[in-house]
Amino acid sequence: MTMKFYMTPGSCSTAIHILLEEVEAIFEVHLVDLMAGDNKTPEYLQLNPKGTIPVLITDDNLVLTDFQPMAWWIARQNPKKALLPTGIADECRALGWMSYAVNTIHGQGFTRIFTPDRYSLPGLDNGAGHDAIKQQGEEIVANAFALLEPVLAGRELLFDRFSIADAALFYVMFWADRINQPLPESCKRYYQTLLTRPTVRQVLSEEGYGAMFR
Repeated sequence: MTMKFYMTPGSCSTAIHILLEEVEAIFEVHLVDLMAGDNKTPEYLQLNPKGTIPVLITDDNLVLTDFQPMAWWIARQNPKKALLPTGIADECRALGWMSYAVNTIHGQGFTRIFTPDRYSLPGLDNGAGHDAIKQQGEEIVANAFALLEPVLAGRELLFDRFSIADAALFYVMFWADRINQPLPESCKRYYQTLLTRPTVRQVLSEEGYGAMFR
């Protein structure tokens, strides 16, 4: 059975797409149009009741529906690609930064920027309320990148080799770039280094962002 990958271009699934290319996986791509509500159809909810992307169905029919276990599965299934650093301490650090990118930068920051209506209270002025929620999201993201700045100072990658944590940090920095949210200097250099990675360039081109490299 060929793996099936349900994804939305330019979303958090881009990072999983990069990891799949890193390990040279063979998989079918199924595009999920979030704006059209593809993730809310009965067929999709039967596959993933959470209604989220990405989804990865492995070649032995394991259905993975969350970013962190999906990235970890890809790394563990392909140990020769060294997508997890060696040593339990660095492995835990990698998992920690990946979770920080997904749960805090994405889950608390960018969700407020992209979908402020989730945080609106009934009866409030949605215009002004949404602006305040977006600003709160921008502050969360800015504070997170400020925390990362000394960690990334003088480094091209978080560890000696590209890891699942780098993939997670890449997609939130990609989002920041797309909305012109400033990155601190070390974060910017780190992001620009990741943009030169062949798999990153390939995936972004496949997902419709090839103009970035022209």
